[in-house]
Amino acid sequence: MQIIRKRAYARAGLLGNPSDGYNGKTISLIVRNFWAEVVLYEWDTVEIVLAEHDRARFRSVHDLARDVQLHGYYGGIRLVKATIKRFVEHCQQQGIVLHDNLFSIRYSTNIPMQVGLAGSSAIITATMRALCAFYGVAIAQTAQPSFVLSVERDELGIAAGLQDRVIQCYEGLVYMDFDRAAEQTVEGLTAYAYERLPTDWLPPLYIAYHADMSEPTETFHNDIRGRYNRGEAGIVSAMAHFAGLAAQGREALLQQDVARLARLIDENFDTRRTIYSLPPWQVAMVETARRCGASAKFAGSGGAIVGTYPDETALAALRQHLAKQSCRVILPHILPDASPVL
Repeated sequence: MQIIRKRAYARAGLLGNPSDGYNGKTISLIVRNFWAEVVLYEWDTVEIVLAEHDRARFRSVHDLARDVQLHGYYGGIRLVKATIKRFVEHCQQQGIVLHDNLFSIRYSTNIPMQVGLAGSSAIITATMRALCAFYGVAIAQTAQPSFVLSVERDELGIAAGLQDRVIQCYEGLVYMDFDRAAEQTVEGLTAYAYERLPTDWLPPLYIAYHADMSEPTETFHNDIRGRYNRGEAGIVSAMAHFAGLAAQGREALLQQDVARLARLIDENFDTRRTIYSLPPWQVAMVETARRCGASAKFAGSGGAIVGTYPDETALAALRQHLAKQSCRVILPHILPDASPVL
């Protein structure tokens, strides 16, 4: 029996987010410390096996309410089902005939949920990879992020941009240009310009995430889209500024300018703070990291931060002081031959 295993990893937005949803520019890195894995094998029916997060038994009504807050009403099952549906439709649109073999599919994940490390899109990306392997279908890499986004946005109504999906499909470290001038259509999907950046040199990076508190992406992005569409000057200007920070960050990375990169990371968060009403506990994470001598910004939609740190003394201070806020500090692994250290 053929058993297909596919993974997709967590990610951290290094610069430019959240401008990816507003024709901006971003830089993201893969975080191989955490992943979603999908296992698929031939079966006599199409079966989606319930995972740990797809609970139907709870200790109390409060436990149930907390589970729904973190995972939604359907856990990851809705992500797998929506990916399968969208995959079938994509193949039909591209004139690809799928064989009649059936399968059982299950997923698991150790990505911390709802802290902005892209756990949901990782499940979708891993499912897409497993389906492609099972059916012998090749989706162009440039189109893959747009396929994943279509599952979330069009099938499930989740507000999202392309950044997470690009880095999870490309991995490594990627600079992304979502300007309309870079727009292209690939296999019926809208894609943009994605540039791999070298990973043989990177400054010391850390990620910290809160172990007890979280906020769904849909909550975080609240009415920014509406304000942007209405032409609110502050929002439009901020999105353009985020894009500029990513472009400058690309230069800093290529020039190995650590000090400039750290300043840009801090400026990214400071700009974000001017247009969002941010939960105090999330702001406290950034402020604590900065007092330890590190740069800091949100890694995604909130609940996790990313930045540079100057030395081991600063790293020790980060771990000590963020632990007091129930936060865990990790060193992100980007290369596939690195053994994850949590």
